[in-house]
Amino acid sequence: MESTSDSRFDPNYAVQMLLDAAQELSLEKLLQKFVTRAVARPDVAFAQIWMVDKADGCLHLAIAAGSVPPQLSGSADPIPVGTGIHGQVAATGQRIARRKCDADWKQLADPAWLKRERIEAFVVTPITFKDEVLGVIAGFLRHDMLAESLPYGDMFGTYLGAAVANARAFEEIQRLKTQLEQQNAYLEEEVLEARAFGDLIGQSGALRQIVSQIDLVAPTDASVLILGETGTGKELVAREIHRRSARKDKPLVRVNCASIPKELFESEFFGHVRGSFTGAIKDRAGRFETAEGGTLFLDEIGEVPLEMQGKLLRVLQEKRYERVGEDRTRTANVRIVAATNRDLKQAVAAGRFREDLYYRLHVFPIQVVPLRERIDDIPLLAKHFVELSAKDLNCAKPRLTRAGVVKLQSYDWPGNVRELRNVIERAVILARGGALEFDLPNQTASSPSPVSKSRPEIQATAAGEPEYLTEAELQLRERDDVPLILQ
Repeated sequence: MESTSDSRFDPNYAVQMLLDAAQELSLEKLLQKFVTRAVARPDVAFAQIWMVDKADGCLHLAIAAGSVPPQLSGSADPIPVGTGIHGQVAATGQRIARRKCDADWKQLADPAWLKRERIEAFVVTPITFKDEVLGVIAGFLRHDMLAESLPYGDMFGTYLGAAVANARAFEEIQRLKTQLEQQNAYLEEEVLEARAFGDLIGQSGALRQIVSQIDLVAPTDASVLILGETGTGKELVAREIHRRSARKDKPLVRVNCASIPKELFESEFFGHVRGSFTGAIKDRAGRFETAEGGTLFLDEIGEVPLEMQGKLLRVLQEKRYERVGEDRTRTANVRIVAATNRDLKQAVAAGRFREDLYYRLHVFPIQVVPLRERIDDIPLLAKHFVELSAKDLNCAKPRLTRAGVVKLQSYDWPGNVRELRNVIERAVILARGGALEFDLPNQTASSPSPVSKSRPEIQATAAGEPEYLTEAELQLRERDDVPLILQ
């Protein structure tokens, strides 16, 4: 049998409870600790904390503990601010209390439960911070509202409000820190990818046409679909669109859709909350959230699973999404730039890609031509990659000869600019500061270079060395060995 003193209000316990709760930097743990410590006392039968959501103007149940009244079991419907006792307290910022002598006492809870739990009072106190009501504390008490306990009710609300504001501020700092770390990681990926292509280098008509299209679409918020073979530099086009747009000071976040496991697409795009699936040990922001205000580059968009395409379409149309395992709807202020090396029209006809999503992305298509159609750009690209490779590999800068450039221009480049970079990097390593020699596949006599067509025939021995050279041939040989100077 509990003594009278055990069921009375204990100010020392109340102060210690507030001090312990205020040390929590997690809002969830803060509220959990507060109500758990509250109902640990015999004078508190049941306690709830409701928090105000400014988005819908309602109170939402955050935590509850103790002996639950029957009619409240399983009930957690939002309460509009201004409605009922809880809503009135949230609207006015004034505490409301009910005692056994009040006319509406038995309407608060099941009379049998009130009697069994020896409930003497019900009180709802506002949680405030800087004159703003953040939520309310509601509790059924086994003692009457004693005079000495009244000031502590207001103190609970004020101190808990400060602790809630502190926890929210800490969580926001952690969220921003995590977002910054993710953005830095994505930017590092962007730098690595960019180094494999250089910048939009060249002077060919094909490249000028692409730049002209970029200049047209970049200032708008229109979705862009970049089409082209693997290795043509589609990501560089996306980077230029972002750099020339009004979003240039916000992040550019890349998603390689081909590298995401099928079951993780939704989490990767929209994020998840802790416990939403096996392995979700903490909340995680998705790529849409990370790219907020900026540009989201969806590389290899054709690899998105069909069941995920509908959710992606919804974000593009309604600008709204939810994290996995979370009911809260978030808005997405993100510009979409997608890229693919696939024929999406064929994928639509085959039922592998949604037609409505295709047309949503296909607002402004940009076709990136293969390197074999940009032969005039190879000298500038080669010079750029030679300098870049020598610096990155810490090698002596080799000589790029005219004969070497002609050889590069004579190749089909099925791997496009990416293959060109790799070939030059290998040649830089082997050159050791001398003239660059390019080892290209399928360089047969049936496909002579443009230079060899215009050169006099040179008779060669079985060993591959000419038997004699004319004066013109000697001059041509010397010219080919001179380093190529490009402006």
